[in-house]
Amino acid sequence: MSQGSFRTTRWTVIRAARAKNEPDSAAALASLCEAYWYPLYFFVRRLGNGADDASDLTQGYFLNLMERDYLDTVREDAGKFRSFLLASMKHYLANVKRDAAALKRGGGQAPISLDIDAAENRYRLEPVDESTPEKAYERRWALAVIDRARASLQNEFETASKGRHFHLLAGHLSGSGDGKSYREIAEELETTEAAVKMSVSRMRRQFGRALRDQIADTVDNTEDIDAEVKYLLTIL
Repeated sequence: MSQGSFRTTRWTVIRAARAKNEPDSAAALASLCEAYWYPLYFFVRRLGNGADDASDLTQGYFLNLMERDYLDTVREDAGKFRSFLLASMKHYLANVKRDAAALKRGGGQAPISLDIDAAENRYRLEPVDESTPEKAYERRWALAVIDRARASLQNEFETASKGRHFHLLAGHLSGSGDGKSYREIAEELETTEAAVKMSVSRMRRQFGRALRDQIADTVDNTEDIDAEVKYLLTIL
C-alpha cells in the first residue's frame, strides 16, 4: 500500500455509518468490528463480570454500536479504532449500569457472530494479568492485530500453493528461533540452508507489510502507522 493511496479504514466506515443515506454502512461496520470483538469481551470479563453477563454486555454493545445515533455520542480518540471501541464500550457499560437494562439473552438480532463459547475457552487459558483491564484490553488488541496479520500472510502463501513452506518457516517469524532448525527445514524442502535463510528473511518482510496493513485499517492517517506499530510491539 503506497503512502499516496490510503485505503478505506475503520474510521471511514464509521463516518459512513453516521450518514443516514448509507444503508449498507452498518453491515460494513459490523464486519469490521467482528475482527476485534474478543479484546472487548476480554475487557468486560476483566472488569469482574461473569461469562454470561460478559456475553450479554458484548452483544448488547454491538447492537448499540450499529445504531447510527449511538455512534454520534462517542468522540474519536486520537484516530485510533482500538481507543474508540474501548471508549464506546465504557460509555455503553455506564448506560447499562445507570438504566439497569442490560440486553436479555436472545432479546435482539446480533449484528455480528460472536463465538462466546470459544471466547470463554480462550479466556480460561489466558495468563494471570495483574494490570488494569484497560492495559489488558490493549495487549489483547495487539495480539489480535498480529494474529490477523499472520492469518493474512498464511493466506498469501496458501494462495501461492506454498502452505507447507509457511508452516515450516513461520516458527522463525519472530526471530525467537522457535520451530525446526534451518537445516531441518532445508532437508524437508530439499533445498539449502542459505535458501531457507533467504526465505525466512523474505517472509519477515512480508509479515511486516501485512502488520502495517492491519494497523492501517485502525488509524486515521498514514502518519500514525509507524507510531502504532511501535506502540503495539512495545505493549507485547
